[in-house]
Amino acid sequence: MFFCYNVLVHIVGFLLNIVALFSPKIKLFVEGRKTVFKTLSDKISASDKTIWFHAASLGEYEQGLPVMEEIKHQFPDHKIIVTFFSPSGYEVRKNNTVADATVYLPLDTKSNAQQFLKLAHPDLVFFIKYEYWPNYLNELKKQNIKTYLISGIFREKQSFFKWYGGFYRNALKTFDYFFVQNDSSKKLLQSIGFNNVKVSGDTRFDRVATILERNNTLAFIEEFKNNTTTIVIGSSWPKDEEILINYINQSADVKFIIAPHNIKSEQIQNLKAQLNKKTVLFSEKETKNLAEFDVFIIDTIGILTKIYSYADIAYVGGGFGNPGVHNILEPATFGVPIVIGPNYSHFAEATALVNMEGCLSIKNQSELNQAFDLLLQNEDERFEKGHICSTFVQMNKGATKIILSHIGNK
Repeated sequence: MFFCYNVLVHIVGFLLNIVALFSPKIKLFVEGRKTVFKTLSDKISASDKTIWFHAASLGEYEQGLPVMEEIKHQFPDHKIIVTFFSPSGYEVRKNNTVADATVYLPLDTKSNAQQFLKLAHPDLVFFIKYEYWPNYLNELKKQNIKTYLISGIFREKQSFFKWYGGFYRNALKTFDYFFVQNDSSKKLLQSIGFNNVKVSGDTRFDRVATILERNNTLAFIEEFKNNTTTIVIGSSWPKDEEILINYINQSADVKFIIAPHNIKSEQIQNLKAQLNKKTVLFSEKETKNLAEFDVFIIDTIGILTKIYSYADIAYVGGGFGNPGVHNILEPATFGVPIVIGPNYSHFAEATALVNMEGCLSIKNQSELNQAFDLLLQNEDERFEKGHICSTFVQMNKGATKIILSHIGNK
């Protein structure tokens, strides 16, 4: 099985070089990996002590950030290495301040794993939430490097728990300890013989809780809002926007801020063209009196979290697609009631908040209209649901402390 896996990885690597000729995203994926070893050689010396964190993409990076920051504090003599698998994570956070070296993770071949670990030579390794690369994990085990999974989540449908999953279960044997989000993940691991597991919760709660301690002021959003009830639409996709546009176009006495998931110029202009309200783009805000506009389209990245602090109601997109809804914890931490689409069952925090009624899930235009009308017309309902959301975040903090406490005792 291992032989077949390694052959497949090499085939995939070859095919990616061809696909990169036609796909800008895959080109970033391929080209970015060509300089990994040089970057590590330049930034990490043989005498450096290091700790390595691996994140699949941006969401996992944000999830692991509280642990990275605390590790950096507790191990000041170590350099931090952060790797990404996806361009959507690396390109956004390649200039982060927590890591001493941020690079793509080279494809999971035996030679890449050996060369990477030779240059990185970490004392501790943290994989965030998931991604189990057999060659890297085997090399870590061979070199007796302590390896942890943090904010892990497991589901019964995964290959680890199937009769044919022996190859994948062997990959799990390389971890020294699993810190998982919930009891069901712990029980699944125990069912296949892993008892080196602890329910620590989700480090994302620690991450979003600290947002409240920062300066979230955006003067241009204050100017636009102009003390008017405002709905912030975050990470929207076209399927979300189809019904949102209808509501916006028939609304009165409310403002909307839209931060689409995709900010390509063509899609932004198409979105703007469908709105019959007075609309302004972030990219053109400098020459406008923002208070005069009804809709503000954010055609940039990196400021949505702060924008949520100005929301009276939040709509979080992605719930009409797969795998489902985007991050609802950021608006939740500000005590904002949330509306989402129907596909949220893969996300424990969304499921919990829907069950607690701090978050409303809608399936169609009629339900969206009802949800927004309820929250706009009933201030008590709006405040109650927002309070449920903020309390939920505060009650679920503490995963980072549990993880660091365990590691500190080893």
